[in-house]
Amino acid sequence: MNNACFKQAGKSSEFIRILDSFPCRRYSPATPHFLYRALLAEWRKNSNLRCSQRGQYPVAIGNVGLAARVEKEASTAKQFNAFLARYFYLCMSLVLAAVVISGFSRTANTNLFHANPPRPLLLWIHGAAFSTWVIFFIVQSALVRARRVGVHRLFGWFGAGLAALMVMLGFTIAVVMARFDTFALHQQGVASFMSVPFTDMILFGSCIALAIYWRKSPEYHRRLVFIATCLLMDAPFGRFDFMFNHSLFYVGLDCLIVLGVVRDLVVDKRVHKVYLYALPSLIVMQSFALYLWRIDPKWWQEITQAIIGW
Repeated sequence: MNNACFKQAGKSSEFIRILDSFPCRRYSPATPHFLYRALLAEWRKNSNLRCSQRGQYPVAIGNVGLAARVEKEASTAKQFNAFLARYFYLCMSLVLAAVVISGFSRTANTNLFHANPPRPLLLWIHGAAFSTWVIFFIVQSALVRARRVGVHRLFGWFGAGLAALMVMLGFTIAVVMARFDTFALHQQGVASFMSVPFTDMILFGSCIALAIYWRKSPEYHRRLVFIATCLLMDAPFGRFDFMFNHSLFYVGLDCLIVLGVVRDLVVDKRVHKVYLYALPSLIVMQSFALYLWRIDPKWWQEITQAIIGW
């Protein structure tokens, strides 16, 4: 095959007319460049273009199945990207709800509904508030997809008040349950675990505060609310004995956040700066919380003993 003639044909209007004759694919200016090049490469490989010695343009006679295959793959990838762009946060809200149900269903009966001795009333309020937040996140995600942005923004102020209540409840219930476990259940070494809920509430409150500040910047706002909600997932993950005993509940919630990073890479071809700043900070704070819990240094013991009145 004459390669120079092949290149000349690839640039000609006659070659475009020949491509238009194939039922598998009609060439147009909108044809993806990679598909056009793939056709040329396949025909060159199999020597399926022939040039006459009189300068006529080639006639394609080979198998063009590659074109259909490449086009199908491109179409599938485009549809998947569009789905992620539109429905990622709604789908993740349902995933987070499933994590909460799966985790707390393992312990809610013995540790709350039919606990002996009965748990403090504040624990019931705490559970109701945090469950309401998960429902709130689902509703807000659904409102965005339904294009009810006005309702979403109005309902968001309810979420801001709920988040403030949750932060106060989170700190308070950590102290209340540490005292209950120490004095009512006579458990030892439980006070050091307060580092985990304290850290959770600091991070959750910070993310929500930033989300409120950037409420008019959707790209920042939605990621911050998503991260904040994921930060609550260490509690249900911790209901699995293996994850609790090996301190893996933070790994579980971080993996959920990483799914947001993957979404950005697939849809936007880059990682949003919210994740670039948030993830390293979260990992540092989580590692410090685990250190205080597991190592329980002397200075932390003194603080926790003062808090619970030991």
